[in-house]
Amino acid sequence: MMGTISETVKSGGGETIGIIPKALLAREVGREDLPELRIVRSMHERKAMMVELSDGFIALPGGFGTFEEFCEIVTWAQLGLHSKPVGLLNVESYFDPLIEQFDRAVREDFAFAENRELILHETNPDRLLDLMERYQSPDVEQWIDPDEA
Repeated sequence: MMGTISETVKSGGGETIGIIPKALLAREVGREDLPELRIVRSMHERKAMMVELSDGFIALPGGFGTFEEFCEIVTWAQLGLHSKPVGLLNVESYFDPLIEQFDRAVREDFAFAENRELILHETNPDRLLDLMERYQSPDVEQWIDPDEA
């Protein structure tokens, strides 16, 4: 899926940067057609570099890695480590159970409502991009220094 997205972005005049841990590069085929491929030591370093280089984050339907990366990037926003929009593209209602779990966490006082508002979601990609473009980050106190994260 990431290859298809990369090709679509490129055909629309956009730019992509690949970031992959060295250990995964040995097991996976790296994208040869990327203008830039950054090789890092760890998944944590990969995510930190993604935060540094990105204007926002959109999760598409995926597996455990997608869930983990999405929840970590939301947590980083909650901790004030970034103020960028974070969205779920809810294709064919794939993320409905996850969105409901986030809402349940607020209802049962495991999460704050203002932190739940950090998560944008839409079924239509154009509407999600519009939400992200209009996103105004709430004032979130930075709980920890980024170097401590």
